[in-house]
Amino acid sequence: DASPDIKKQFLANKITDVSSILITHKHADQTAGLFELRPFFWKYSKKINLYTDITTTKYLKMSQNYLFNKTVDYPALFKANIVKSSFSLGKTKSKINFKPITVRHGKIKSLGYVFNKTAYISDCNDLSIVNLDVLKNLNYLIIDCLKFDKHPSHFNVSEALHVSNMLKPKKTILTNLHYDLDYDFLISKLPKNVLPAYDGLKINL
Repeated sequence: DASPDIKKQFLANKITDVSSILITHKHADQTAGLFELRPFFWKYSKKINLYTDITTTKYLKMSQNYLFNKTVDYPALFKANIVKSSFSLGKTKSKINFKPITVRHGKIKSLGYVFNKTAYISDCNDLSIVNLDVLKNLNYLIIDCLKFDKHPSHFNVSEALHVSNMLKPKKTILTNLHYDLDYDFLISKLPKNVLPAYDGLKINL
């Protein structure tokens, strides 16, 4: 996903190379930072591969058409790849296979991605995911957890912990945390195998 502050995140974490980006859904907090990726197009004079579902692709081509279609003054920055099934990214010796899953995110659908025994499900309130075999035996479950209170389109703390308890990954990482979910407080209350995410967090895949 490409958050509005993605440039700051890339600079802070010294990320100097991007060839592809995976988008979960069309909301602005996932897509408003796409234009900030243009230095990677300049660096290689090559379109950046963007992977997402057909609904998000259509929305982006309508709302940010200049990213995909050349204009008089600017080249297209992205090549749209519609996700329908598993796909691989990376060079031959280090390819990573991504399996998309479709989940409910309030009134819309969102994509989760499963790769290297890791699942990334950033925006979701779909408790039925506990029944998905592809989410069993994970090393990492990175899961939406917005608030303490119940929310119409996101997991809250108790729901995220329920999903973690049902799927039993080795480690669960709570992401999308709202301002009222204090890191130190969560660390003191969460089970040992559950960790609140933070900017710059790195995991060994």
